[in-house]
Amino acid sequence: MSKQPRVVKVLAALLVSMTTGAIVLMVLGNNPPSAGAFCLSAYYQLDSVDRVIRSQTAQTPNRWKSIEIFFSGTPGGNVRRLIGTRGQIAAADVKCHFVVCNGKGGEDGEIQATGEWQAQRSISRSWKGAEQNIRICLIGDGVAVPFTDYQLKRLQMLLEALCGKFHILADSVYLPSDCE
Repeated sequence: MSKQPRVVKVLAALLVSMTTGAIVLMVLGNNPPSAGAFCLSAYYQLDSVDRVIRSQTAQTPNRWKSIEIFFSGTPGGNVRRLIGTRGQIAAADVKCHFVVCNGKGGEDGEIQATGEWQAQRSISRSWKGAEQNIRICLIGDGVAVPFTDYQLKRLQMLLEALCGKFHILADSVYLPSDCE
């Protein structure tokens, strides 16, 4: 019988802590605390990478041989904004298959597929000149407009998905010359 008061105290403490936790979560509502780059609530708001890389045109494993990543050089943006940009990027330089947003123009880490990807068209403007080259635009420049942790994580996920689906080797993924 001497253990019964201890059990009651433990259960009461558990009930109080669970109630307090539930109240805190209800107060936060849909505004979770900032948890850095890997906040689950932010992750679940974005489309899966597998959904993003689907296209309206049939995809074949041998269609693409390399991936080229370039920086927008803009503080923010998305597919629509970049196509209309008259600043640092010329309209011809915007041609890409994917844009990875930084939270200024699109959700942080959002991957947007372009019409060229949907139609599985080659981009003629490319460093490597490859007809079988996937181009990815990363919003920012890495210096004045640093890339977000979430943006880089989503880029990594996109690269893994594309390399896996199209059998692209890691040495066929090209970064801008100032990153190599």
